[in-house]
Amino acid sequence: MPYVIALVVVLVDQYTKALAAQRLKQDSIPVIRDVFHLTYVKNTGAAFGILKDSNTLFIIMTSIILIGLVVALIALRPQSLLLKISTGLVVGGALGNLIDRICRGFVIDFFDFRIINYPVFNIADSCVVVGAILICTYILFFDRKKGSENAKI
Repeated sequence: MPYVIALVVVLVDQYTKALAAQRLKQDSIPVIRDVFHLTYVKNTGAAFGILKDSNTLFIIMTSIILIGLVVALIALRPQSLLLKISTGLVVGGALGNLIDRICRGFVIDFFDFRIINYPVFNIADSCVVVGAILICTYILFFDRKKGSENAKI
């Protein structure tokens, strides 16, 4: 199941990035003026412009994290639906941005929330963040020793 979720995330992410590259290069499109726009951005760094132009570093780091997650999925074979979904989101999101970094040399971002002055981001970024939050939720509230009633959530 995590692999199916990851595949869906990668496909949707790459499709939306292709659309953004095709249709947004010239203009920022306001969905709600001064609140939410669709804006094409070439991101060569991490969130908030951290480590700009460090593509090779991000390729290496992301590859190591992805290998670690896949090895953990194979070794641990999680039974928890929440853990399967969350790891699928993280793997898919990381892989989506890794594909951009390898093929384009940058990540395409396009969701632009202007009302809160937030960095422009994409579907892969969203999936990594939501997946990480769900993993933390699982660890904090549902991860119990074997035999606990909550362990399978």
